[in-house]
Amino acid sequence: MNQPYVAAIDIGAPAYVQHHGVKEWVARFAALAKPDRIQWCDGSQEEYDRLCGEMVKSGMLKRLNSKLRPNSFLALSDPNDVARTEDRTFICSQKKEDAGPTNNWVDPAEMRATLDKLFDGCMRGRLCMWFRSRWGRSARISRISASS
Repeated sequence: MNQPYVAAIDIGAPAYVQHHGVKEWVARFAALAKPDRIQWCDGSQEEYDRLCGEMVKSGMLKRLNSKLRPNSFLALSDPNDVARTEDRTFICSQKKEDAGPTNNWVDPAEMRATLDKLFDGCMRGRLCMWFRSRWGRSARISRISASS
């Protein structure tokens, strides 16, 4: 991810995303993860309704009783997801002593190499969504994957 900007990748950034650094970061992520499609979310009510409808249809969300809980949904954890485990949690600071005595430490360059291998192509066959911040910044760097 810490490589020069890859201009050849069309990230389809909408006009409201003007921050060059955000577009560069998304392009680098797309070059690494290789999603089939990138979608920028604008946070509109129409988009919210459409996305929730798609998630209900796919079974990812369950609409709750609209009289008791208007505009509410149930989203359960995927049974294949696991909680944080200590042996998989690392502090990647420049100096090992900054990690503290009870944390696992790995050199940042070593971890970047490990993660680059894991993330290479991890979004193939998937949709990568980028959400606009509600606080007026260009974009919030959040990614959600879902089958396209």
